[in-house]
Amino acid sequence: MATIEEKLQGLWDLQTIDKRLDELRALRGELPMEVADLEDELAGLQTRLDKFEQEIADFESGIVANKEKIGQSQQLSKRYTEQLDKVKNNREYDALNKEIEIQGLEVMAAEKKIGELQNSISLKKELIDEVKQDLDGRKIDLDNKKKELEEITAETEKEESKILKNRDKTEKKADPKLLKAYNRIRQSVFNGLAVAPVLRGSCGGCFAKIPPQLQSDLRQRKKIVICEHCGRINVDAEMAGIVEEIVEEKPKSRRRRKATK
Repeated sequence: MATIEEKLQGLWDLQTIDKRLDELRALRGELPMEVADLEDELAGLQTRLDKFEQEIADFESGIVANKEKIGQSQQLSKRYTEQLDKVKNNREYDALNKEIEIQGLEVMAAEKKIGELQNSISLKKELIDEVKQDLDGRKIDLDNKKKELEEITAETEKEESKILKNRDKTEKKADPKLLKAYNRIRQSVFNGLAVAPVLRGSCGGCFAKIPPQLQSDLRQRKKIVICEHCGRINVDAEMAGIVEEIVEEKPKSRRRRKATK
């Protein structure tokens, strides 16, 4: 069974590995998010472009349908006009004229609709040009960001792969309960530092003072010490490989008092 010291050393080793992984991933910075955002933006622009093109197709279909309607109305109007010469009474004559008038109105309505559809097509084409321009610009940005990310990833990938293998081995050796606490603390703190050394009597994570008794427990390595302020697991400086400078205080000079008469 592992001793407290061995358990703490295993956690500190894991923290050291994770810190290096964090540093490597920090080199990539916000690039992965920027790439993802640009990809989402491109997808949105493409969807918008597809929608505009579909609307233009619908407008063009509407123009064709209205042209067919004009043709039909003109044929009917021509037929009714030819029938005017064959009518036998005023009643039939008025009815035919009414139909010719109706077909004329149908032609006017269809022509007006065609004009509106053509204007809509022109407006949509202008919007399509704008979207295409934005799309081309975003594609260039995305290509540049991807290239930059690939270069950084290539530089760190080999080292990261090696570190991850080492991490798996170290994690398997860790105490399950302490490992669970370590992962929970790491997720809750801003810098990912779950195990913090105590330096000059203060927690290396939150810089709060550690009581003398707990400092003594740390040095003896026979007890798991948790910082009362930030909840991090503490280890002594020596375990963390840190040599603290011992500052010697100079003795206070004594002043002689002059004897009063």
